[in-house]
Amino acid sequence: MILRRMLITALAGSLMVAAGDAAYARDARSKSAAASTSGGAEPTLIGQFGSWGAYTASPGGKKVCFALAKPSSSKTTPPNRPRDPAYAFISTRPAEKVVNEVSVMVGYPLKPGSESTIDVGGASFAMYTQGDGIWIKNAAEEDRLVEAMRKGAEITVKGVSSRGTASTDVFSLKGLSQALDKVAQACGG
Repeated sequence: MILRRMLITALAGSLMVAAGDAAYARDARSKSAAASTSGGAEPTLIGQFGSWGAYTASPGGKKVCFALAKPSSSKTTPPNRPRDPAYAFISTRPAEKVVNEVSVMVGYPLKPGSESTIDVGGASFAMYTQGDGIWIKNAAEEDRLVEAMRKGAEITVKGVSSRGTASTDVFSLKGLSQALDKVAQACGG
């Protein structure tokens, strides 16, 4: 999970520069620099496909490839609650024999013990929560989730913060298939 945090932080800087949020980008770059001195590695964009970027990194000499997107829309209930940016993240880590692991960083600490869902193409997938991230509850369904994401138009992710704020993030899936193909090519998947 520390690796994901370092990569998300580094990527957040590059995504926010593209979006014009220079203050956030400076903060993310300084966090990324701190991660680099502790053995992290700066991610490299290997392709942008619609809403999804394909990246590689080699923290600790172990290659990691991933696709990442930020939501096309986000809302909280009650409205306008502050939170960090959210990101959908699909990673491949050959050294750990992990291929297409789906996770979402929601931008706030989730309610301990709570569950979340990802809805795509009429199907709903149960997710477990830890910290500010969610992962599929039943690992045997991960391939089905990724296949549904490849075919779908968008995913909807719902969660509840440790303070009781509900959030709904919608991520476009435009470009996901191409980004995952590039990730597979880069990480030999």
